[in-house]
Amino acid sequence: MSHVEVAAKRARGRPPVRSDDETRHVIADAARAEFLARGYVGACVDDIAKSAGVSKKTLYRLIPTKAELFRASVTDRIARFMLAVDDESIGSHEVGAALERLLTEYGILTLSADTIAIQKLAIAESDRFPELAASFYADAILVTQAALAKFLAKQCALGALDLDDPNVAAGMLRGMMIMEPQRSAMFGRGHLLTPGEIAERACRCARLFLGGCLRDGVRAAPGAKSRVSGL
Repeated sequence: MSHVEVAAKRARGRPPVRSDDETRHVIADAARAEFLARGYVGACVDDIAKSAGVSKKTLYRLIPTKAELFRASVTDRIARFMLAVDDESIGSHEVGAALERLLTEYGILTLSADTIAIQKLAIAESDRFPELAASFYADAILVTQAALAKFLAKQCALGALDLDDPNVAAGMLRGMMIMEPQRSAMFGRGHLLTPGEIAERACRCARLFLGGCLRDGVRAAPGAKSRVSGL
């Protein structure tokens, strides 16, 4: 066998080289599973490295601290949500379909068992480790709020919506979509919504938000604005 053939055979047998970004995703997934299984204090960095198939040296090079591991376990999932609701994904749809798609993706993110468990963990550990709650609030809640507000502001600029404050409206819309089912699941008073139930809830929320529920010809209370205007 020639030297070229030997080299080719060895090359074919080598595992593909994984980029740092891909390795961070793998580590983030492993960290999320470890935190959910053992809590923040009980989570073992050695076990996270083993589960991710990397050395501790590589793990610490990419994500230096345990707090950063927790943050990565949150932001990695948020990044996937942001890709699912970017302009390329929903920008070609009319406002109703686009809002329904955005709310569906938001529901899939926030009403998943993992997200609810991570949020409960951040709250439970907030006294001893306030940075966890601060990280979750900044990297998950504020980021997704900004994504919804950006969408609503764009629709206002396009003339599809009339909102006094898209950011305030985004907060109302988030609450309408997730507050009741999320709290129900967190307190053990209801089941996690299925993907079909999330999609149906998104459809109803979008319809209510865009169309309102005041019948034509019925006067609103003094000072109230009808339909979407003024939210």
